[in-house]
Amino acid sequence: MPRLAFFGDLLDFTADPGFAAPGLAPGVRHRPEHWLLVEDGRIVAVQAEAPGPDWQPVRHPGRLLTPGFIDTHVHAPQLDVIASHGLALLDWLETYTFPAERRYADPAVAAEGAVRFLDALLAHGTTAAVVFPTVHAVSVDTLMAEAAARGMRLIAGKVLMDTHAPDGLRDDVEQAERDCRALIRRWHGHGRLAYAVTVRFAATSSRAQLAMAGRLCAEEPTLYMQTHVAENTEEVRWVGELFPEARSYLDIYHRHGLLHPRAVLAHGIWLDAEDRALLADTGAQIAHSPSSNLFLGSGLFDWAGATEAGYRVSMASDVGGGTSLSMLRTMGDAYKIQALRGTRLSAWKALHTATLGGAEALGLAGEIGHFSPGCLADLAVWDWACGPVAAHRDAIACARPTGPQHSPQAALHERLFAWMTLGDERNLVETWVAGVRRHGGSAAAGLGG
Repeated sequence: MPRLAFFGDLLDFTADPGFAAPGLAPGVRHRPEHWLLVEDGRIVAVQAEAPGPDWQPVRHPGRLLTPGFIDTHVHAPQLDVIASHGLALLDWLETYTFPAERRYADPAVAAEGAVRFLDALLAHGTTAAVVFPTVHAVSVDTLMAEAAARGMRLIAGKVLMDTHAPDGLRDDVEQAERDCRALIRRWHGHGRLAYAVTVRFAATSSRAQLAMAGRLCAEEPTLYMQTHVAENTEEVRWVGELFPEARSYLDIYHRHGLLHPRAVLAHGIWLDAEDRALLADTGAQIAHSPSSNLFLGSGLFDWAGATEAGYRVSMASDVGGGTSLSMLRTMGDAYKIQALRGTRLSAWKALHTATLGGAEALGLAGEIGHFSPGCLADLAVWDWACGPVAAHRDAIACARPTGPQHSPQAALHERLFAWMTLGDERNLVETWVAGVRRHGGSAAAGLGG
């Protein structure tokens, strides 16, 4: 593997910028016209001076280099149903999602879907993801094998559903446990792969299956757990009827040992103060899925309230409820939701959550999410603007004067916010995973002297 030297405008984070004003945010690390040195797939240095001739340059002058995005909740088979017309969550599952997932019992369909999904992630600048396959073990095997072939950091597991699900998507507790244990032995800790005990949501698992999932988590603390919680008011009402002994929807998972620092729960819109305290106490995170929440009309996530309560929030596309794998579009939708709640989300906070913040929430900050020596070289190269409107806006942002009322950080934020709001996968030039280019071509790379 060659020693690579990436040149461009490097942007990453050393800490959470919080909800500070754009010109006063801590933790922002902007190093324009710097070199990122990569050896054996890992970052070894960042420097202003050009490296020696024993480094192969990858030149991107005037372009933005960020860590690869981290999508903490996305459904691999649901590319089949992305942009399906407007039903609320439960009807949407029955009408679109479950029929699509049933097809993944076919190994050929599962294999084809895994290739399409992972290549699509890379084509949107996402290099790590927490993924729902389907209830079928073959869907996990094909997804993990393809991720391993690309060197990607992937967290996934067989979906558990033994009740309130259609034929072809139900398992039973004993077979599901056998499947999970076999998949854990095969994939957990294999390269950059990790297994997640994957409960679809409380309504589709019996108490016995939830208890089995909790046992798996207790036996192997390095396993992740992923599920959905409190996404939609009708869903919350139904789950409450199914589990009257539980204090809340979230409490169902807690009673079965599923809340812990490696638990990733999507949505978390309709939580009360006790639920929020429980998330903080257990270390579990909410995978905020703004595009999906808007598309399905599920509700407006209270990010400021989550921060006040002290629990972690990561960023998720939730395709196919979400309408794009682009984390830029996802971050733009997060801004809109917070604006409706009276909070102005900065581009700093959004980008941090999709990079270093996501890595920290998953316990992976030693590996991904920032440009520090020792991290794997998962990175994306971006054009600041794509198209005449965005180019015009970017030029105006670049021309803003600096001064007491417009600090350099605020000026950079104005440019970054326009990129986040107007950009998408068309802005992406290349995606690299562990120092290997996985999307984009050598013509765009500027390889050589």
